[in-house]
Amino acid sequence: MADAPSPPDARHAGVPRSDVPRADESVVARMLDWFGVDSDWERVPAGRDAFRKDLLLGAWFAVLAAVSIELGRSMGIFEDVKEPLWLVYLLGVVSTVPLAWRRRYPLVSLVLVYGSFLGLGLTIPQITVLMPMQVMYFVALFTAVAWARDRRAMLVVVSACVLVMFTWLVWMFAVQQGIETIVEEFPTPADWPGLIDPYLANSAYQFIINIAFFGGAVVAGQMQWNAARRRRQLGDQAVTIEKQAAALTDQAIVAERVRIARELHDVVAHHVSVIGIQAAAARRVLDRDPARAAEALLTIERESREGVAQMRNLVGTLRSVPDVGGAGSSSGPDGAGSRAPEPGLADLPALTAADHDGLDTTFRQVEEPAGAAADVPDPMGLSLYRTAQEAMANVRKHSTARSATVTLRVVRSPETQAGQQFEHGFAEVEVLDDGRPRHGTSGSGLGLLGIRERVATHQGMVEIGPRATGGYRVRVRLPLPAPGPGVGPTPPGVPATERQAAAPAEDSSVARTEVVG
Repeated sequence: MADAPSPPDARHAGVPRSDVPRADESVVARMLDWFGVDSDWERVPAGRDAFRKDLLLGAWFAVLAAVSIELGRSMGIFEDVKEPLWLVYLLGVVSTVPLAWRRRYPLVSLVLVYGSFLGLGLTIPQITVLMPMQVMYFVALFTAVAWARDRRAMLVVVSACVLVMFTWLVWMFAVQQGIETIVEEFPTPADWPGLIDPYLANSAYQFIINIAFFGGAVVAGQMQWNAARRRRQLGDQAVTIEKQAAALTDQAIVAERVRIARELHDVVAHHVSVIGIQAAAARRVLDRDPARAAEALLTIERESREGVAQMRNLVGTLRSVPDVGGAGSSSGPDGAGSRAPEPGLADLPALTAADHDGLDTTFRQVEEPAGAAADVPDPMGLSLYRTAQEAMANVRKHSTARSATVTLRVVRSPETQAGQQFEHGFAEVEVLDDGRPRHGTSGSGLGLLGIRERVATHQGMVEIGPRATGGYRVRVRLPLPAPGPGVGPTPPGVPATERQAAAPAEDSSVARTEVVG
């Protein structure tokens, strides 16, 4: 039985054998990629300022060329030159002119500079050995590699220039002048000053020097081009990341606002339910007990006003919600599936007393007058509770604190320093800790953003930041609504609904001042 053919290599399954890269092809591909041959990016000088600097550089090299020629003439370098002195100066200065547009036309500048170098080497080679001219040849080659926009054309032009220059240099220094010197000074091996043939040593030395010269210019130029491309890629990535972060922040804002809307919806639904119950009670006792009917109607009036005020705040906060799909579909502990009662101020002691990973916590409550905390509306109490909850979570995650204090303040006296915003008093929660930020645990900041969103819903004030005496402070102050006439401090333990039912009707003509947070 004939043997079955062996299966193709799994790494190249489904790939024709002619398309499988060989080792030499991969090396060539890596070299072409390093030179950016197939790159879509083009390095363009940054405006007119770059071209102006090139003009100044060309002028500076022209001055250096003239000075170096004069210094060389004073040293006797041009004694054997038959051309007139003015022509020597002219050719030396003119050869530097292409540097004036080295970044605008880098390949053209390279061809002109190296063409002049070849011409001067065949006629007046003493000019080419001057140091400013040598630096100019390096700069021209470096610029061509670093700034050429067509990378394939760059490789062709640079390779041609380097090949021509190497051919000429080998012939000029290693053959023509080297043989004459060696024959005259070292005619026999016995006259050699070293172990190597002086002719071979001269050729190797010239070859190494020019490899370092031309190779260094090419490598340095390509490294700068690659660095510029990486900087551009990093800049583009930074812009993309910034846009994505902004989109994620918008989504988080929408999710938090939807959560706020859900919570306020529950509270407003409570008010509507109370209105329905009280309306039914008033209808039943209207003929038999007018006083109780009046109490029920008073409760209806108060609940309706509070519900309208909450809805007005909600619409003002959510009016700028961006249209981000799917933000409201998030589910979690506070999602639509939860039917647990929303927490409030009464739950703050339990929140503080809970286990906070060894954090020593203290709860304090300040009321003026006594029992004022019971008058705080449910949506406001929920926002204060969520603020304390988020602040305590941040202390555990991002702080070195060992102790924290949660303080609840409910004051009915007007706050004169804040103008009309707290004319009926305020409810405030403050979380203080004694720690410092823990390195490597910085969060996204979305929790603090959610706190600010809640405060804006109630037109309140927020203070978040480090304390001068050490530690961190999160303080939120929300304005209390206007109390009804005759409503004063009541003993603790009396339900808010009973206090509202016992209070007389509020004059509907009283104007309310709203402050946008």
